[in-house]
Amino acid sequence: MGTENKMRNVAEKAQGKAKEAVGKVTGDRVVEAEGRGKQMKADLKQAAEKVKDAGKH
Repeated sequence: MGTENKMRNVAEKAQGKAKEAVGKVTGDRVVEAEGRGKQMKADLKQAAEKVKDAGKH
C-alpha cells in the first residue's frame, strides 16, 4: 500500500471517529451515522489497497 494512500485512509478514519463522537455527544444520530460511514469508507479503501498490493506480488 502506498504510504500516501495509507495516510489518507488513516486521516479519513480519524475524521469519521471524531464526527461519530460529536454526533454521540450532541445526540445527533445523522452526524453519528455519517461518522460511521466515513470510517467504513476508509476501511474499504484500505482493503482495496491491500488487494491491489497483493496482486503486485
